[in-house]
Amino acid sequence: MPLLAVLLSITVIGTGDALAAGAEPWQLGLQEAASPVMERIISFHNLLMWIITLITIFVLALLAYVCVRFKASNNPTPSKRTHHAMLEVAWTAIPVLILVVIAIPSFKLLYYADAVEETEFTVKAIGRQWYWSYEYPDHGNFTFDAFMIADEDIDAEAGQQRLLETDNRVVVPVGTNIRLLTTASDVIHSWAMPQLGVKLDAVPGHINEVWFRVDEPGTYYGQCSELCGAYHGFMPIALEAVSKEDFEAWAKQAEEEFAKAGTSLDVAAR
Repeated sequence: MPLLAVLLSITVIGTGDALAAGAEPWQLGLQEAASPVMERIISFHNLLMWIITLITIFVLALLAYVCVRFKASNNPTPSKRTHHAMLEVAWTAIPVLILVVIAIPSFKLLYYADAVEETEFTVKAIGRQWYWSYEYPDHGNFTFDAFMIADEDIDAEAGQQRLLETDNRVVVPVGTNIRLLTTASDVIHSWAMPQLGVKLDAVPGHINEVWFRVDEPGTYYGQCSELCGAYHGFMPIALEAVSKEDFEAWAKQAEEEFAKAGTSLDVAAR
């Protein structure tokens, strides 16, 4: 799972007791973490920022020194030195040490994000042109589709986000390790939820898996992040995290409604 792909900026704004994600003009930095994976990604990102900033300052200062110290007026007789053993050892060893400092936490983060262990239940996301289908195999094995809500139907007063809101939301309980499976029915898609630190490709004929845990109740938004056709930009992901009690009540309602009507249930309504 490429780390840079999940380092996407979506600012968190408050909506009552819950959280909702939405991009803002001139936004800087990563969105607020809502999962332990994203917390580690932000920590690693901050470490890299310090390292690259210090390297940039050092190189800039070195270039400025060389420009002033060795310009023609200050150095009329150029040196004929061909090499310097200690300098060559230093500019080889120091970058190696820096890479080791970067590599160790990077590998630890990759392992932590990819290891699917001790999850409580599974959600399956199926990418389609151009919407997502979801299955809950551990809760009655019901299925629903999630289409983007058109601009004219967006309820801004209710906090719905343009181009990010769906008619049916993925509902999960907070504080629960969830196994996410992805696949696709046509072309490659990618299920990306930046605030949770998740980006997982959905490949036809193949199952990918990852895990996530939502720490706080609220509504979180993501999008398909693999170019998949003309309406690639119009297949968002809306995830609602609720208490475990509310989730069990919703799951029972969803199973009954789907079994009765055989159609999608508005999972945002409780």
